[in-house]
Amino acid sequence: MRPGGRRLTLAGQFFALQLGIIVTVLVMVAGVSLAQSDARLRQTEGQRMLSVAESTAARDTVRVGLHDPGRREVLALLAEEARALSGADLVVVHDQEGRPLTLDPGPVEDDEARWDTPGVTTALDGRSWTGVSEADGRRTVSAAVPVIGEGGAVLGVVVAGMDYPRTGELLVLSTPNLMVYLGIASVLGVAGSLLLSRRVKRQTLGLEPDQITRLVKHREAMLYGLKEGVLGLDADHRVTLVNDAAVRLLGLPPHSVGSNLADLGVPDGLRDVLLGRVRGSDTVVATKDRLVALNRMPLEAEGRPAGSVTTMRDRTDLMELQHELDTTRTTTETLRAQAHEFANRLHVISGLLELREYGEAARYVSQIGGARAQLSAEVTERIGDPSLAALLIAKASLAAEQGARLRIASGARLGQVSEELAADLVTVVANLVDNALDAATQAQGPDQRAWVEVDVAGGDGEPVRVTVRDSGPGVPSELADEVFQHGYTTKEDAGRKRGLGLAIVSLVCARCGGEATVAGSEFSAVLYDRHDEEEDGHEHAPNR
Repeated sequence: MRPGGRRLTLAGQFFALQLGIIVTVLVMVAGVSLAQSDARLRQTEGQRMLSVAESTAARDTVRVGLHDPGRREVLALLAEEARALSGADLVVVHDQEGRPLTLDPGPVEDDEARWDTPGVTTALDGRSWTGVSEADGRRTVSAAVPVIGEGGAVLGVVVAGMDYPRTGELLVLSTPNLMVYLGIASVLGVAGSLLLSRRVKRQTLGLEPDQITRLVKHREAMLYGLKEGVLGLDADHRVTLVNDAAVRLLGLPPHSVGSNLADLGVPDGLRDVLLGRVRGSDTVVATKDRLVALNRMPLEAEGRPAGSVTTMRDRTDLMELQHELDTTRTTTETLRAQAHEFANRLHVISGLLELREYGEAARYVSQIGGARAQLSAEVTERIGDPSLAALLIAKASLAAEQGARLRIASGARLGQVSEELAADLVTVVANLVDNALDAATQAQGPDQRAWVEVDVAGGDGEPVRVTVRDSGPGVPSELADEVFQHGYTTKEDAGRKRGLGLAIVSLVCARCGGEATVAGSEFSAVLYDRHDEEEDGHEHAPNR
């Protein structure tokens, strides 16, 4: 730690660590170099001492001195001459008993102990020897060679040796190359450490480890504490971050980070929004049984695209409330139309009474009352749910005001359904009828009256099938899948309320385990009663 208790920066820690590694490597390199120099010294000097000993042992004067005790004084002169000429530190001649006959120039306290080495013993057996010997704390690289007389007899031994250098001296011997290598390695290591520390500092944006830790904790708390979904993509469309809300809303696998968006089975419409092909704020996309509003923010790094972050909110409840508001508005308009119609009929009745056409007034009242009663009786007889029956009667009045006719199919029969399914049926039928009325009235000619036919079947525990037909031109087959997407419409006056009804129908059907389809001018919807499945205690696959 620095004075004052301050820690090294992350870049400083990396720099210190790298320097430590470099010093360790340099020490190891120095050790290896010393070991190599030691081995090379033993081999080179051992061979040189062997040559000195061999050349000395081969001289006839040495044989004569060993064979004739009276002439042994000449051996000391020969040994000193060989030592001086060869540069060896010692040359000693031993007799047949291994005793030294010449003296080492250096101070010697116990020659017999000093030269009673394995080399002398080996040479007396007739074999040459090289190695490192030690006596009186003095290490030498030595060679021992037997002196062979006539008949092959061993007359004595010649030992040549060189003092073994100390560690410092050995290091000096290897210094020329070692220092160059260590210097180059040190310069490269320090430069590399500096570059690495700068790179680390640049990649971490100057943040220290504790700051990075706090940043990660804050990111995790923010990412997973949001109710809204968050999805991050990199430039290659791989998922870099996603929270639980996004996984739930988009139906992604739990472990999506690192996967490419194309491999996650994301629908085309949703993928277009996530990749920025479809732009806009609060873009609503239907995903299975939810309506999700997405907002995409592109990211850039150093002027280049780096990916995007998309936030998303569940708009299903809001859209359903909006649709209920539209349904209420439609019902209000229907009541206004009925009130206007009743007012006109009252004017007719009042006029007939003023003209004293009492019989005509009675027939007129009977006619309009019978038609209304007939429609109500027909609907309530075939439709077992009161809320759906009331909706169809109201829609019939609205169709009549628009110059169209709403009729119930002859085979329509709806039994009892749960309250949840009844609410979903009202939503589905209202949207399909409104869509059919718009298509039929826009396409009707002067001599052709538009019509819409509703067929509802099921209930009493069975799936409910809704079919709505109209006299309009129908939907082309290539657009059969697109019409149920949010925002899709073929109307020229499309506004914010357009393109929502059929998306709601598809959403409700998916939530009930069914589906919505279209073939020409015939829309079909299948809904399953979720209340019945809950009472059974388990979910079962619908029989489609």
